Amino acid sequence: MDKLFRQPIQLLYFIAFAGVFAFTGCGSKTNNPEPTTGKLTLHFSHKIDNEPIVFDDMRYVNAAGNHYLVNEIQYFISDVTLYHSNGTSLLLDQWEDIHYVDTDLPETQNYIFKDEIPQGTYDSISFTFGISEEKNHSLMFVNPPESFMFWPENLGGGYHYLKLNGKWFNELDQEAPFNFHLGIGQIYFSYPDSVSSFVQNYFRVILPASAFNLAVGETKSVEVIMNVENWFQSPNIYNHNTHGGDIMQKQHVMALAVENGWNVFTANTMTYK
Repeated sequence: MDKLFRQPIQLLYFIAFAGVFAFTGCGSKTNNPEPTTGKLTLHFSHKIDNEPIVFDDMRYVNAAGNHYLVNEIQYFISDVTLYHSNGTSLLLDQWEDIHYVDTDLPETQNYIFKDEIPQGTYDSISFTFGISEEKNHSLMFVNPPESFMFWPENLGGGYHYLKLNGKWFNELDQEAPFNFHLGIGQIYFSYPDSVSSFVQNYFRVILPASAFNLAVGETKSVEVIMNVENWFQSPNIYNHNTHGGDIMQKQHVMALAVENGWNVFTANTMTYK
């Protein structure tokens, strides 16, 4: 009798165990879906007249006829956004929404997004040149090199958007330094001591010819080129002899630079990894 009694009990245990196994087996499939995303990297390069910059060499002439050289370029971009062909947009800010680029530091010239980007066709890429007002807070960078980009508190605080440093031959045919810097501008009651208001000089860049297709598991690399000569020529002819070596407290000059920034950046052919 005991043997006959145990057999149904054992059968019930077997059915229950099989059910749990089947349930967990199905669950493992739903927890490991097939991937549907890829990755994106931006690589920054810097050119004059379609050639990589030769730094510290007085070989360039801008549209105003100034002979000049470039020592270094440092800047921030932020809020990179992808525009999908279906009309949606994707802000890439999962891990890092502000990126620093420095021509003296090769490691800063690659912006590797950790965001998982859905496969598909993207019509364009845009970004903010500089840092938006709501994000541009003093002391948010405590370590160099980013901390060296601070913008003086009495001039609005936060950080430079751009440092483009070099030299030009002035009207006396002497080498003179220029600091072509962008950041928060000032409107003065009385220059240079009494500020009436501040001007946010960051601007939005839509990269021309930046459409791309992204396949599952693919990393797309896009070269973002700063065409330095365009800071000085379109739509405003920028003359170092007229504007001098420093523009930080000259909002009317920074405004010219912002207007010229519309076509400073271009995108190059995408590559694959």
